[in-house]
Amino acid sequence: MTRLTHLLLPTEREPPADAEALSHKLMVRAGLVRQVGAGLWTWLPAGWRVHRRIEQIIREEIDAIGGQEMLMPVLQPADAWRRTGRYEVDELFKLSDRKHADMVLAMTHEECVTTHVAQLVRSYRDLPLILYHFQVKERDEPRPRAGIMRTREFVMKDSYSFDRDRDGLDVSYERHVIAYGKIFERSGLEWYSVEADVGMMGGFGAHEYMAPCGAGENDVALAPGYAANVEVASAQAQPVDVAEPLVSPERVHTPGATTIDQVSRLLGVPAGGLLKAFPVVTDGRGLVLVLVRGDHHVNEIKLALALGEAFRHADDEDLRSIGPAGFVGPVGADVSVLLDDGVADGGYVVGANEPDHHLRGVQPGRDFAFQRADVRTVQAGDTVGGHPITIEPAIEVGNIFKLGTRYSEALGATYLDESGTEQLVWMASYGLGPARIAAAAVEQFADEHGIAWPKALAPWDVEVVALGKAGSDELAASERLYDELRDAGYDVLLDDRDAGPGAKFADAELLGCPLRLTVGKRSLAAGAAEAQIRRGRQDVDGGVSLDGAADAVRQLWPSVR
Repeated sequence: MTRLTHLLLPTEREPPADAEALSHKLMVRAGLVRQVGAGLWTWLPAGWRVHRRIEQIIREEIDAIGGQEMLMPVLQPADAWRRTGRYEVDELFKLSDRKHADMVLAMTHEECVTTHVAQLVRSYRDLPLILYHFQVKERDEPRPRAGIMRTREFVMKDSYSFDRDRDGLDVSYERHVIAYGKIFERSGLEWYSVEADVGMMGGFGAHEYMAPCGAGENDVALAPGYAANVEVASAQAQPVDVAEPLVSPERVHTPGATTIDQVSRLLGVPAGGLLKAFPVVTDGRGLVLVLVRGDHHVNEIKLALALGEAFRHADDEDLRSIGPAGFVGPVGADVSVLLDDGVADGGYVVGANEPDHHLRGVQPGRDFAFQRADVRTVQAGDTVGGHPITIEPAIEVGNIFKLGTRYSEALGATYLDESGTEQLVWMASYGLGPARIAAAAVEQFADEHGIAWPKALAPWDVEVVALGKAGSDELAASERLYDELRDAGYDVLLDDRDAGPGAKFADAELLGCPLRLTVGKRSLAAGAAEAQIRRGRQDVDGGVSLDGAADAVRQLWPSVR
């Protein structure tokens, strides 16, 4: 029996003072979640119903592609994480048990599941495999934000495919692509898949599933037939007027001008006519001078990929052999130079490697040697295939990674092929966050009155609002309606509280069940319940007849979103 008189649903008139994201505000106000500490949230009964409905959609679609559900522990020995090289990841919670053994709180389960496969898989006949679970993850998130969107503890569905070779991996990957599409379509979200960085997961290919919304923490570059996270997006740079090269670089006095804006104003050239120096240090290459147009910005993820290794920002000591910070340039510098692909031919202004001076009319290639790489962050108006890109914020709700043999090699996951030769297992991993799907749904469909859940995710299908007090005909009719709809298979919430109509309607709109049926004196006299579809607050002409209400709701249900 789901009655508001017995339900823990602590609605609030005002949002938390620190809330910025709409989903943070509304999910607290609607009584779905409550905060325990920074990045730590409790799902209250109504919110947990949403979470479980999302889980079930995911479970059904992963089962449909051959996934086998299991459950692996959050607390794990550190050894496997050391072997894969991920023990030093800053976001990984680390601890010791009473016997002083090093342990971790898992943020994902590649190490654990690969260890099992290494122990259990012997032959090519044991493959392919798709294993998955729903489990709590722990992440030492440095900046928890946006309510349940970026937290230190969360539940995630992660599945893992194990195949004999690259071709088999591609088949398993494509099965998940299809399954994920069905999951998001069933969830009612607006979404798209984008190219992504492999990050700490490693491997050689990744896609993220994005739900566009204003509170999203990711920026996505979009053009017809193209979508990519800005972290890895590539596009043709917008052209800029650059002066012709001079016969040779000209030294100019630029006192105190250490920024692009200062030099641009002082010399009367557009920011794009300057080359911005971004000096970094790597283990393999030493000091590297990265150059982008002055109106562009270095994308550090793309830079790490281009360098093929980690780097740190150069400090004054590193630059001592070249020149002072703010005036560093490539001409005459005995260092490797990495020039961004967005830099076209022309005569640019660069640092002169001496205080208060720059060089103008510098031509890349003639005046300094370089290697090319795409290391800049794309900007709105850049083009892909001749089409300008737009950039919009989005929530990452899922991701998939082609891991190859990274984890199987580190953890000894092998099998014997048809000829008895030992081969490495090929892997991929696939993550989905039910909490993020819930937050994205709130962000995309809420209005000024509250949440408007897609009907596949709503905590209840129908909310019946009784406007009569205990013992009244209105309450009795509401209870009969509640029972009839439940018997017909609908999830129904009955507001049987001793409260005024205004409070009941406000809470119903805040909670956001797809269909609201209201029984009061006037509607009871007419033999009907007033009906409102939450999305768009659309009133249903004539309401729903109390005689055969289940059939009436069944006919109305396809029009409810």
